[in-house]
Amino acid sequence: MGWTLPADDELLPAPQSPLAQPLRLPWKHGARTIGNRFAVQPMEGWDGEPDGHPSDLTRRRWRHFGRSGAKLIWGGEAVAVLPEARANPLQLMLNPTTAASIAALRDELVNAHHEQTGDVSDLVVGVQLTHSGRFSRPYDKKRLEPVIAYNHPWLNRKYPACVEVEPLTDAGVERIIAAYAEAARLAAEIGFDFVDLKHCHGYLGHEFLSARSRDGRFGGSFENRTRFLRELVAAVRAAAPSIEIGVRLSAFDFIPFEPDPETGVGRPMLPPAGESYSYGFGADAQNPCQPDLTEAKQFLALLAQLGVRMVNVTGGSPYYVPHIQRPATFPPSDGYLPPEDPLVGAARLLHVARELKQAQPGMVVVSTGWSYLQDYLPHFAQAMVREGWTDSVGLGRMMLSYPELPIDVLRHGRMERKRICRTFSDCTTAPRNGMVSGCYPLDAFYKARPEFEELKQVKAAARAVPAS
Repeated sequence: MGWTLPADDELLPAPQSPLAQPLRLPWKHGARTIGNRFAVQPMEGWDGEPDGHPSDLTRRRWRHFGRSGAKLIWGGEAVAVLPEARANPLQLMLNPTTAASIAALRDELVNAHHEQTGDVSDLVVGVQLTHSGRFSRPYDKKRLEPVIAYNHPWLNRKYPACVEVEPLTDAGVERIIAAYAEAARLAAEIGFDFVDLKHCHGYLGHEFLSARSRDGRFGGSFENRTRFLRELVAAVRAAAPSIEIGVRLSAFDFIPFEPDPETGVGRPMLPPAGESYSYGFGADAQNPCQPDLTEAKQFLALLAQLGVRMVNVTGGSPYYVPHIQRPATFPPSDGYLPPEDPLVGAARLLHVARELKQAQPGMVVVSTGWSYLQDYLPHFAQAMVREGWTDSVGLGRMMLSYPELPIDVLRHGRMERKRICRTFSDCTTAPRNGMVSGCYPLDAFYKARPEFEELKQVKAAARAVPAS
């Protein structure tokens, strides 16, 4: 396939394993140590309470994050900064009303980690702050209520609800920045080590990075398109001087894809009449199905100038290019069949992380795309950490099916094959159809829930409908 990934035949036990080595964080307020090279990635929860508090299901998932043995918890899950910023009506929010319950959620994670490992001194826990922007569904899981940075002709065709929406005014942007700052202040008060200012997956921060056609202070030039980030960092630092900052970044993007009506395989959307594609951050303008990391490297250099020393590297969006963002053999029910071997998608994500790490060696880089490597995940991870491709191995979907993977690899040098994520995408299909988050194929807890039968019916119905 034209890709090269290093892998080790033999997994070394802790403490010899590269995956067991501590990682030093060169933070603005004093260095911290992360106890190993595994990270829990932030995911989007669909099982909070309507008022933004965690539910019992949320707490169960966060306890699993703690028991995983991973020493870096990058954000737990996406937490909205405003009610209208939610990607679904059951997404967590961080505000004065919910702060105590979010604090208790963090405490449950830390306590579970202590029970599993006996040591939390080298555990680092962040919270991901988000505004869902174009993909906001804050009050009805089936109704898009988009907040857009600019008009995007391709996505307007894919999501007609965006057509009649006016882009945010500069004053509206400043209100959102103030909401991030208030959430960061609360995060610092309740004990989080850092906040992730989310710039990925098509949400608002990411969309600003491609806002070349937006007028005013927040669009056009690279300087203006990164003004949202710069003002967020300044506002957070003013409101919460003690908290550190990380950024999860979609470092590259593609033109939106759609299913071929004959085969169901993903294909690039045809352009509107007379339009060329200039709407991707990290997409080659002449060939928008290829990454161009020129601006991503500029972005990391800007982070370094701002004193932000942690970046979590991902790509694309689950809404319009899921195959590059979350490589999987089996697509979600509203997706398309993979247009490439998913191993190519995993390799692309890991190569991008390597290239950005080489561009900014002093940056702590968390990489993405590991779940598709399945049985061989730790073999690749051990080699790539040793060879300096990445500092930390970020696990997302795998945490739902097999949260103890990190501790099993570090303690025993092996995994339980029956619990390894096989990228069935039920963890996406279920919430897209209004069901709670979880791994329905492999977690007995979710198999026993009534949603399991509902999910089977949804998938059967999707298979019966031709792609369109």
